[in-house]
Amino acid sequence: MAFEITSLFLENLSALINSKNDLEITKLFNEVHYADIAEVLDEVSFDEAIYIIKLLDSEKTSEILTELEDDIREKILENLSAKEIAEEVEEMDSDDAADIIGELSDERQTKVINALEDDELAADIKELLSYDEETAGALMAKELVKVYETWTVAGCMRRIRGQAKDVTRVHSIYVVDKEDKLVGRLSLKDLIIAKSDQKIAEISKSKVDYVNVNEDDEEIAKIMAKYDLEAIPVVDDNNVLVGRITIDDIVDVLKEEAERDYQMAAGLTQDVDSDDSILQLTRARLPWLFLGLVGGIGAFLIMSIFEHSFKESAFVLFLFTPLVAAMAGNVGVQSSAIIVQGLANDDVKGSINKRLIKEMFLAALNGIILALFLLLFVWVYEGQILTALAISVSLVAVIIVAGLIGTFVPLFLNKRGIDPAIATGPFITTSNDIFGILIYFLIAKMILGI
Repeated sequence: MAFEITSLFLENLSALINSKNDLEITKLFNEVHYADIAEVLDEVSFDEAIYIIKLLDSEKTSEILTELEDDIREKILENLSAKEIAEEVEEMDSDDAADIIGELSDERQTKVINALEDDELAADIKELLSYDEETAGALMAKELVKVYETWTVAGCMRRIRGQAKDVTRVHSIYVVDKEDKLVGRLSLKDLIIAKSDQKIAEISKSKVDYVNVNEDDEEIAKIMAKYDLEAIPVVDDNNVLVGRITIDDIVDVLKEEAERDYQMAAGLTQDVDSDDSILQLTRARLPWLFLGLVGGIGAFLIMSIFEHSFKESAFVLFLFTPLVAAMAGNVGVQSSAIIVQGLANDDVKGSINKRLIKEMFLAALNGIILALFLLLFVWVYEGQILTALAISVSLVAVIIVAGLIGTFVPLFLNKRGIDPAIATGPFITTSNDIFGILIYFLIAKMILGI
């Protein structure tokens, strides 16, 4: 049964904290999963959260810290001493420990690392912090099970017992040569059924997927998704095995990337949360809102050029301007969203020209269907077939152009190394509004001959 945070539970917890009933608080959280406790800490006051963190044992609170929201964890870490933080990270895998320490200032990082009793973990954390963000090196954990190809099965079994106790999950056993270079992998099944005097080289598989320590984390996610991997080894430029990346790390990467793309598509220029300050939220939103303002001014200037031409004889065209602009924006966003999704999943292949031709035919088909409906509506409402024809033909042209822009822009940005997610937001909407209105009035003027 799923754990549920009720108002009664929170009231009881607050009462226990106020009475400093540590024994009952410990019992209360004894069987509760650390992810659920993290949610509880989000609900209680900050002082109560600190009290709980300092009360529970480090084995549990180390897991809780990794599950907390970034801003809450940052505040909690500020209220813990370097020694207390060191006690927490010593219970973590090296990658999680590096992530936690990486959030601290340089001065506090040094103090926490110096407070670590495990010298090997301290060295591992320093190494992981030295890699660039969003690379395999920054993402990987140092804990893994490796064996040498020259070992016998019997000797291998003895040695991996000592290694496995430090690894949370043993997904694979990696085989290295005498220089620690990755040469293969070994399945537990093959190890168990092999004869005790066989060499590891005889039963290991030489084909093993791996990534370089400088590989981009999004590319790693694509590789692991493509080959359905639970873990992947990481090697340096000399092919020396230096760590491994597990599926839970990749899930975090995909989640962060999805959140970033969603915010970019909504017109936010930086990563923000709803709890951020008004100034931070303003900085994130204002640039794209300003672009929308400029686009609106551009649309106004275009309409003002055609004002005298249509004011007397076909003023109804101005009444349909919002419809045309909205259709242009909607079609552009639809097209760009599909392309961005395909680029993210590595499904977009082939030449740009083929994509543009396909989108042109798709947009034309959609545009004709919508235009026929609009033609009938305007004809019945206005009683002028020529005006209805001008609006409908313009709508088809606008939809085709919007589809082409929505397809071309993200592909172009991707080729230039710019995140194409930026194309699905106000950028596409604004550009299509302007081009749509310009095309609309040009075609209408040509058909009506005014």
